[in-house]
Amino acid sequence: MADRLPTGIDVLDRKLDGGLPGGSVLVYESPPASQGELLLYELARPRDTLYLTADRTESAVTDAFANTTVPVEEPDVRFLANDAPLDNGRRLFRNMGEGETLIIDPVDALERTERARYETFLSELQNHMHNTGGIAVLHGLRGSRVPELRDTTIHMSDVVFRLEMSTKGSDVENTLSVPKFRGGRALDETVKLNLGNRVSIDTSRDIA
Repeated sequence: MADRLPTGIDVLDRKLDGGLPGGSVLVYESPPASQGELLLYELARPRDTLYLTADRTESAVTDAFANTTVPVEEPDVRFLANDAPLDNGRRLFRNMGEGETLIIDPVDALERTERARYETFLSELQNHMHNTGGIAVLHGLRGSRVPELRDTTIHMSDVVFRLEMSTKGSDVENTLSVPKFRGGRALDETVKLNLGNRVSIDTSRDIA
C-alpha cells in the first residue's frame, strides 16, 4: 500500500486508514453556494502547496488564505490564463517537488477544453504525482452547468470527494461522501461536516 498523506482533518484521516495514498489525484466536487472552499484550505495545510486559480485573481486567493482561521502557510498561488489553461497548468505542475500538494480551483475551465488534450493533461498529471509522491486536488463545481468532461475527470482520478448541501428548516447540513478510492477502501456511509470557521466532523453517529 502506498504511503498515506494526511488530509489535514484527523477524523477523516482515520476513516481513510491514514489519509490519501501518495501519488493520488483527487476530484473534490462541491456546490458553488457552499462553504466548500474550507476543505481546500484544510487540504493545503499539511504540505507545501501550489494553488492554481482558474477564475479568481491571485490576490483574491492570497487574501482568502490570509483571512481564513485555518492555520495554513500561504501557498504558491498562480493564475491559469484562460487562453491556454492546459499548457499553463502543465508548465507549473512540472516544477513541483517531492510530496507537495497541487490544487486546481476550479478544474471546470480545463474541462471545457478539447477532450484528447485534456485526457493527455490528466495522464501527465497522474504520472508526475506518482513520481513525486504528492497529491493533486481538482476542485470541480457541481452546480446547474457541470462541464461535459467531468465524467472524464472522475473516471481518470484515484479518489472522489463529493460535498452535498441541504437545508432542513433553519439548519444547513453538509455531508461528504467518498464513493471512489483507488488503492484503498471507499466509505460506505456519508460523513457529516460542520463548516463554520474550520472543517470539523460530526461524530454523533460514532463515525470516529
